[in-house]
Amino acid sequence: MPKQKSLFIFLLIVFFTQACNMQVTADVTATPTTQKIASLTPTRMRPTPTEIIATATKTLLPSVTPAPQVTISAVKGNLFIRRGPDMAYNPIGVLYKNTTTNVVARDVLSKWAQIIIPNSTQTGWVSVLTQYSKVEGNLGTLPEFKITDWPIAGYVRNCTNHQMLLIPGDIYVDSVLRDPENLVWVYPGHYQVYDINMPDPFEVEVAEIDMREGLTIDIGEDGAGDHRKCPKK
Repeated sequence: MPKQKSLFIFLLIVFFTQACNMQVTADVTATPTTQKIASLTPTRMRPTPTEIIATATKTLLPSVTPAPQVTISAVKGNLFIRRGPDMAYNPIGVLYKNTTTNVVARDVLSKWAQIIIPNSTQTGWVSVLTQYSKVEGNLGTLPEFKITDWPIAGYVRNCTNHQMLLIPGDIYVDSVLRDPENLVWVYPGHYQVYDINMPDPFEVEVAEIDMREGLTIDIGEDGAGDHRKCPKK
């Protein structure tokens, strides 16, 4: 009888022990570990090129203000295009009547406009202070051009005993008798030379000259037909 009682108590202890183990196992199964929770978190994939482009299109880029457009037209006649912003520079082209082109810069005093020469990629300068030019737009909004290449002077020398007049420009050139150092700086261009000591000077054209930078042109004949050479220096 005592043995049966002891066996009964032993079986009872085993039963309760296994019941507790089942409860712990159930509790562990019901609650996922930290490692399992982490494995359930979705992995962040790299964005595809399509996503990158879509994101970029949503980014607001800074707006760019276009440069103001300024144009110049030749009206009432043709305009000489010069290599620099002054009459002292050589002509390098012509802006023909009723032709319009873009202005890209100006001189400091806004008297000359740097333009794109039509039908080319080169630039040149035209005066805006003439009746033959018409500006559209605000010239003052364009950048100022810094001069680094200055014009080269060209001279006319009168070797005769008569006074001469160059047209256009009404440029007087004294005789060598009155002024042995009678070099006169003349801007590039085409001129008619008249002897103003003649009774009717504008009927006596003694020469035509084409002045360019760096030249010195001698007038050696007066209206009476006398020829003289300038003294050598």
